Amino acid sequence: MKVLIVGGGGREHAIAWKVAQSPLVDKIYCAPGNAGIEEVAECVPIGAMEFDKLVDFAREKEIDLTVVGMDDPLIGGIVDKFKAAGLRVFGPDKAAARIEGSKAFSKDLMKKYGIPTANYLNVTSAEEAYAFLETAKMPIVLKASGPALGKGVLICNTLEEAKAGVKEIMEDKKFGDSGNTMVIEEFMTGREVSALCFCDGKTIKPMTSAQDHKRAKDGDQGLNTGGMGTFSPSPFYTKEVDAYCMEHIYKPTVAAMQSEGCPFVGVLFVGLMLTQDGPKVLEYNCRFGDPETQVVLPRMKNDIVEVFEACIDGTLDQVDLQFADNAAVCVVLASDGYPVKYEKGFVIDGLDRFKGNDQYFCFHAGTKKTPEGIVTNGGRVLGVTALGSNLVEARSNAYKATDWIQFKNKYMRHDIGKAIDEA
Repeated sequence: MKVLIVGGGGREHAIAWKVAQSPLVDKIYCAPGNAGIEEVAECVPIGAMEFDKLVDFAREKEIDLTVVGMDDPLIGGIVDKFKAAGLRVFGPDKAAARIEGSKAFSKDLMKKYGIPTANYLNVTSAEEAYAFLETAKMPIVLKASGPALGKGVLICNTLEEAKAGVKEIMEDKKFGDSGNTMVIEEFMTGREVSALCFCDGKTIKPMTSAQDHKRAKDGDQGLNTGGMGTFSPSPFYTKEVDAYCMEHIYKPTVAAMQSEGCPFVGVLFVGLMLTQDGPKVLEYNCRFGDPETQVVLPRMKNDIVEVFEACIDGTLDQVDLQFADNAAVCVVLASDGYPVKYEKGFVIDGLDRFKGNDQYFCFHAGTKKTPEGIVTNGGRVLGVTALGSNLVEARSNAYKATDWIQFKNKYMRHDIGKAIDEA
């Protein structure tokens, strides 16, 4: 079969790499792709938001399955476009993708169906926000309701910080129209865990757990980023936690979406906070996480294309989802200055060290092929992932492998997975 993957980051590289292992697949295309994805797929110069061009391409090439990796096209309704054209596509439609596209929608959904989450208030004006904050308990969390590349969340420790945050989101429009509605949320404490789950509209099956590091600098300092590294599994996500989440979060979420007339088909990413009062939902995403995918898929035993097909066909209940009894750690190599200002175009050395290796992987996020070689082409450049028999070994292997890669202005955090030592 022929598969088209939509996107061009580290997540899509990991998906393409996993799809390439399927004996069902003869040819992979990726739009727009990147220099790393080119090793397993034919990249085509079509943007992820160019829906009509993507539909025309899928028809022309007689694509059997399209997999959408990115949030923006899903939220924008790419699945609806493909379905209307009679094309087979993996991912939630526009109505279901609201679970990520509108934090106000997802918070209201959780409240209506009794899914544990932080107390909150949705506001549609800065004046409403300022008035509420005058009597609110600090610290407090402000979230742009719409998509903001994982950066539209502000944790405010004082009233002054909170007011500045409202100005940034709702008045200065730092995140554009995503800040037209804002969620003011109770600050929760505990361990954060990411749970990626396959869904077919009625059945939900969690993959192995992961834990992300969002802040740019060591010690969880600095600005929020798209993710500076991750590890899997999380030692804090126990069997008891999994059982609780299945009963009180995962199943109720899928049932809630069904009840609302927008059944969720695709990957539901559930961001969890393990609080003293039990696990609570921090956020939902409507797709694979980035960089969580880079540690989850290397541990997955199943043929991912078979799982995609089962989700589309509504037969996920017949799939025995399995993951290896090992661990993985991913360290993101970024351009110094990310996520604010950074330079591009520097040649990357050392990529050959990863070829043909089944324990070490280098997933490309922001790269480009040029006559001089593969160069940096983004804030997050590469995701260096390594396996190990346990998390300590995987972490050691991942940091060892980061030394294999060199490029000017290379930057990374040095404490990815440090929480492992506290487990």
